[in-house]
Amino acid sequence: MNPILQVDIDRLGTPTQAMVQSLRLQVAAGEILTLMGPSGCGKSSVLAAIAGTLASVSEGLQPLQFAGRVLLNGHDLTPLPTHLRGVGLVFQDALLFAHMTVAENLLFAVPRSLPLAQRQARVQQALQEADLAGLGSRDPSTLSGGQRARVALMRALLAEPQALLLDEPFSKLDAALRAQLRPWVFAHVRERRIPVVLVTHDEQDVADPLRVVHLRAATEETPSHV
Repeated sequence: MNPILQVDIDRLGTPTQAMVQSLRLQVAAGEILTLMGPSGCGKSSVLAAIAGTLASVSEGLQPLQFAGRVLLNGHDLTPLPTHLRGVGLVFQDALLFAHMTVAENLLFAVPRSLPLAQRQARVQQALQEADLAGLGSRDPSTLSGGQRARVALMRALLAEPQALLLDEPFSKLDAALRAQLRPWVFAHVRERRIPVVLVTHDEQDVADPLRVVHLRAATEETPSHV
């Protein structure tokens, strides 16, 4: 079955400020939907709600609250912890483990239910696909920005996610490298036939002009009185 991601947000925000309201998203297998909008409009918070990491996000000193549902292949992910959702997340910073080599970073993501030899073979295949063959023993800090970004994406894909979230994955790269990396990333996620939600503030990052959702700036709410 090709996975379908459905996100229904009735309200997302603090007790006094609604960041996102009445948002309905549906992303089919192989589609890349882009979320755009001004800073503070809730783009990254929507990804956190999908991934189940909203508890670690706050707006000022106020925790964020989520009313809605996240469905993947018809299954309600909303009550599940992050590690059981099957959703991958790639940030603007690669966030590679500094105490591991490039290959060890990749191996960490491969399901441990597989035999070690098979896991290692998947790592070598990923290095080939990312044009990083021969760099598996390197310290991640010795890689270029583009190389680190490719390792981060391959690590996310090796975990076999049923959906993938990309939070401004190109924002730390220069213009030339962004132009080179965008089609590589889009081709790899489409090939795996998984739904993808991409957050960006740059029109050049849009993968499909027909699949763009613009979020508005957050609005203050008047407290209700009994």
